[in-house]
Amino acid sequence: MLKVGVIGASGYSGEQLLKLLLAHPRVTLAAVTSRSQAGKPLSLVAPSLRGQDRGLTFVDSDASALAASDIDLFFLALPHGAAAEFAKVLVPAGKRVIDLSADFRIADLAVYEKYYGKHHAPELLPKARFVHPELTPPAWKTEAALIAAPGCYPTSVLTPLVPLVRAGNIISREHIVVNSYSGVSGAGKKAEEMYLYVERAESIKAYGLTKHRHLAEIEEQLSANAGGRCIVIQFNPHLAPMRRGIATTITVPAAPGATIDMLYAAWKSTYEGRPFVQVLPSGETPDTAHVTGTNRVDMSAVLDSRTGNFVITSVVDNLVKGASGQAVQIMNLWCGFEETVGLL
Repeated sequence: MLKVGVIGASGYSGEQLLKLLLAHPRVTLAAVTSRSQAGKPLSLVAPSLRGQDRGLTFVDSDASALAASDIDLFFLALPHGAAAEFAKVLVPAGKRVIDLSADFRIADLAVYEKYYGKHHAPELLPKARFVHPELTPPAWKTEAALIAAPGCYPTSVLTPLVPLVRAGNIISREHIVVNSYSGVSGAGKKAEEMYLYVERAESIKAYGLTKHRHLAEIEEQLSANAGGRCIVIQFNPHLAPMRRGIATTITVPAAPGATIDMLYAAWKSTYEGRPFVQVLPSGETPDTAHVTGTNRVDMSAVLDSRTGNFVITSVVDNLVKGASGQAVQIMNLWCGFEETVGLL
């Protein structure tokens, strides 16, 4: 059994990660940390885990003590900045680390600091790998000690777009407009007015226009998959009146001569046999309700003959495929387990 630990497990993504790991047949959850909840039973902080928490208690987040333990792999379910502080202790100690924050998603230090401020472990950036399980070439399984799991918005954007960008003859690499709608759990457990129930119920609101932090991750990955050509997108995120889920609509001009069949052929070539990407028929738009609680991306596309644009839609559960489920999927692949174990 693989021994794993979760650092910073008291947030929404952390709680979802605990549920998955406690039910996983190939791992033993050996440590769960939280500075704010240290000493409290899991079942008290996360009542949904009652009966399956194995008597675990939150312990203090002491990086040196964790590095000296016999735990094989750690998940960092921490805010950006804090995750790097733990990674720079755990990675040199020989621990495998999967980071759910943004600290190692962006390879360019200058870009990271433009969006997030000072990086707390820049020396680890060359050792880190951004891993989208369905898209990243498999060499990462033997090359990396530190894995950056994709963000929730980026997962909903990159999954449909990357195969099309790679093809080179299906979509324009300019004038890409992305409108995304997220459930409020994507903001974490913040006590801020805009996330209050009475503010969000029966209401939808754009935010982070022109400089949302996930924009850096999306554009860097699209550009890398375009052979290094810089791709700039218009990204318009919204808060939606739902607890969880992300719905994304992408409008992009079709390349000259491109057809909907060419688009679907690129998706089939990339995702055939991959259990967590479901390609729906053209014209059948996906629904967040159908992916809630799953590690799936559902997506489809149409070609608007009037405008010459492809209109692509995708949905994910921001806490599962957009965070904790994808991290477990990465662990499964990294450790040689069946990709779907603990996720179906």
